[in-house]
Amino acid sequence: MNKPIAAEVEAVASAAPPASRDELLQRLRGIVGHSHVLTDPIETRRFRKGHRTGEGPVLAVARPGTLWEQWQVLEASVAAGCIVIMQAANTGLTGGSTPDGDDYDRPVVLINTMRITGIQVIGGGAQVVCLPGATLDRLEQTLAPLGREPHSVIGSSCIGASVLGGVCNNSGGALVRRGPAYTELALYAQVGADGALRLVNHLGIALGNTPQEILTRLERGLYTEADIENDATRVASDPRYVEDVRAVDADTPARFNADPSRLFEAAGSAGKLCLFAVRLDTFPKEASTVFYIGSNDPDDLTAVRRQLLTALPRLPIAGEYIHRTAYDIGERYGKDTFLLIDRLGTARVPAAFALKSRIDGFFERFGLHGVTDRVLQGLTDLLPRHLPARMRQWRDRYEHHLLVRVSNDTVDATRGILDACFSNSDSGAYFECDAEEGRKAFLHRFAVAGAAIRYRAVHRRDVEDIVALDVALRRNDRAWVEELPPEIESDIVHKLYYGHFFCHVFHQDYIVRKGVDPIAIEHRMWEGLDARRAEYPAEHNVGHLYVAKPALADFYRKLDPTNSFNPGIGQTSRMLGWGSCCDGKPAWPAAYGSTEGADEQAS
Repeated sequence: MNKPIAAEVEAVASAAPPASRDELLQRLRGIVGHSHVLTDPIETRRFRKGHRTGEGPVLAVARPGTLWEQWQVLEASVAAGCIVIMQAANTGLTGGSTPDGDDYDRPVVLINTMRITGIQVIGGGAQVVCLPGATLDRLEQTLAPLGREPHSVIGSSCIGASVLGGVCNNSGGALVRRGPAYTELALYAQVGADGALRLVNHLGIALGNTPQEILTRLERGLYTEADIENDATRVASDPRYVEDVRAVDADTPARFNADPSRLFEAAGSAGKLCLFAVRLDTFPKEASTVFYIGSNDPDDLTAVRRQLLTALPRLPIAGEYIHRTAYDIGERYGKDTFLLIDRLGTARVPAAFALKSRIDGFFERFGLHGVTDRVLQGLTDLLPRHLPARMRQWRDRYEHHLLVRVSNDTVDATRGILDACFSNSDSGAYFECDAEEGRKAFLHRFAVAGAAIRYRAVHRRDVEDIVALDVALRRNDRAWVEELPPEIESDIVHKLYYGHFFCHVFHQDYIVRKGVDPIAIEHRMWEGLDARRAEYPAEHNVGHLYVAKPALADFYRKLDPTNSFNPGIGQTSRMLGWGSCCDGKPAWPAAYGSTEGADEQAS
């Protein structure tokens, strides 16, 4: 029988505040080592600049190597009155794990946790405990010999996204049966309304009573099965998503970031807590088959979606939509990403992105932007076409593409449904992929997601920016193909539509014509989405791009009453205590010098 543990164990911090900025930096270097406290603008660039958007100055980037170091860095930063931004892989698409601008009222310490790797398998593989630097890719590799999988196995996992980042942002992923990343079992630090930093153990594992004891025992795996509590009242994955997504006649979206029913402590916290570990369910890995569907009539895909969600004995594993324009842009401008993963695997991708960021940072010192993008694009344009022949044929014949992966025990039933949908159709058809075609089809879908960024970098003279929307449509919405007003359409160079079709979550990237205000375009698009009763963002979270709706903003305030962590997220207040600043100028502590000094130190 499992050893009972307290529902909540609090461990309170006790660090004395440093007297000045230099003293804080000295203290941080004493904790993690001189080489892991970065202040030079070139060295900090890849941490303080978002993968797609967002950038701002920091006092320092600290890179702890253990959980105990992470706690000490956090303790020193909070004692100094600094803003703390927690960051793992920095793969977010809405700028939610980097500073955004330079109008904060306190110095910013960015804590990057990617040195703290660690995945602990418990319960015979039924669950895992993941530390802050654990990536989805590494988790997938760890579980493969056990015949099991993590929550997400496609998409952001390919660029080294962290497990904890997915939980913080309720990331949805492509897997129809699993829903948003979610857990109620986590170990985290929180700054209370009294300004005190506390370590809260809701991991369901008895680890001790002091921060050093709890964190050290956890990282070293110094606990037994008897220390693990299996409390049925706390879950480690979303227990109801299967039924939600099957409800095709429901008049609300299946999932979206501001859904109050999927916000719980670490889940959806968006950096308003400091996470040290999460406990998650794993899932059996199943043999599968991919069907590739094409049509010129959106109603065909609507019929397929409704039939497969309601008639199959088990839900499809995945269902990904790609519009022809997105297919084309992805084929050309996502080719290097596709080939890198195809030839070298996902494990090499994070290092490749980091190297690219360093090279770009070097050239930007001389006013040269997008050098690596233009070079890579020039090289890949010379390479032969990389997608399978039948995919290219379907591209020429059909505007709308749907990739459906099903477990092999439902292949016959799926084939029967697709035959009924297309046997007498002039508008669409399907083919059953072999293993290579299926793998490349889904890899192409992933490459599409970053193609707009490359297009912007290569065509800076013609492109102002990208408007990237992340939209959850109502489950019963049959008019899922967007029609833009002519006055907006004329300002768009390309529209890229793709997404998770079965849960009606769409990613809509608009490449905006030079000279057009992308913010104004985006706000007008929000009006159209509101009229359709869509929810946004659906799975990438608000970051600094979207406005947090009242329920989400209230959740953030509850988690972080002093606004010490990641202030400004969801366009909320950036001020200490959630106040507003009358003149808009940062009010840094006098001991830390002027705002200009901080920008010179690490802009």
